[in-house]
Amino acid sequence: MAHVVIIGGGFAGVWSAAGAALARGEADLRITLIAPNEYLVLRPRLYEPEPDLAKVELSRILEPIGVEHLRAWVSTIDTDRRVVVADGEEVGYDRLVLAAGSKLVRPQGLPGAERLFDIDTLDGARRLTEFLRDREDYSAVVVGAGFTGLEAATALAARGRVLLVDRSEMVGAQLGPGPREEIEAALDELGVERRLGTTVTEVGDGYAVLSDGSRVEADAVVWSVGMRASDLTRQLSDELDHLGRVPVDRRLRALPEAFVAGDTAAAAFDADHTVVQACQHATPLCKVAGYNAAADLLDLPLRDFTPGPYVTCLDLGGAGGLFTRGWDRRVMASGADGAAIKKRINQAIHPPVDDATKILAAADRVYIELPFFPRDEETAAPAL
Repeated sequence: MAHVVIIGGGFAGVWSAAGAALARGEADLRITLIAPNEYLVLRPRLYEPEPDLAKVELSRILEPIGVEHLRAWVSTIDTDRRVVVADGEEVGYDRLVLAAGSKLVRPQGLPGAERLFDIDTLDGARRLTEFLRDREDYSAVVVGAGFTGLEAATALAARGRVLLVDRSEMVGAQLGPGPREEIEAALDELGVERRLGTTVTEVGDGYAVLSDGSRVEADAVVWSVGMRASDLTRQLSDELDHLGRVPVDRRLRALPEAFVAGDTAAAAFDADHTVVQACQHATPLCKVAGYNAAADLLDLPLRDFTPGPYVTCLDLGGAGGLFTRGWDRRVMASGADGAAIKKRINQAIHPPVDDATKILAAADRVYIELPFFPRDEETAAPAL
């Protein structure tokens, strides 16, 4: 029996599996997802105060659509033999989907690095939550003023004093100038101090040392700087992009028998941009990649990846939220309205469970239309 193997158990892996199951229909085709954990973690929600609410049992998605789950870590992809090695066991494939995601880039040689917290994984978010659970008026340093750092800092500001540190001379440098005024105003409202053009050079018991030589109080130091694709990408290509991602064609094929999607894929968004490492792009990428992996074996027409409008949403804690549109990130909603949009998006990314018909129908909708947005041309509903 022909075999599709999918590596990864996050958004990318789950939607690749659902896409493959959709293409399979009633055909005789085996689909296996390989991931070590029993949960899909809704990673964009790990900044929230109860991270255990941001998970879904994989069995509730995979079993109804007839996808096997091998709980193991993949160490090797042998493209010549079409075999992956998972916890020492060889698993053959006819088509492969690499959807192994990305991970936080951790600092090398930083004194006290073992004391750092993060919200990159469920275990990391749990560790931070438990450490601060019964503390009031704690002091926290958040390193990195990008998407993750801003959401972490504004969430932590609800119960403590927060210092936001970034090497850049401006907050949210990668977000551009579009939303900066609203972000700065939110940080001011919440009392989040900023120390820009600097970073952390040492982490100690109750303190952090910055590169400007100052020593600041810090019960917790949260690291949120940089993301890089899974190291497994190196086993598919020697031509990775600056984020370690594999170049793919419009059907997300990297090699004749291998497709790549999610945070591991350097897929074109348009002539000027590649996709971003976010669930907004991971979900549609993987629905298409999984479908194509199965369709390729079943002699069905393959689908092109055609991205929807680019939008961003940002939770700013007690100061509300932001919703932007376009690569210039024009602010379409802020404050309470922005927070309401962010909340609904967090709900919309939750996959259906237990019902094969609903799961496969969702896999066939490459983008999730969110009908609560205004429909005029300037603020048309985003596709996620």
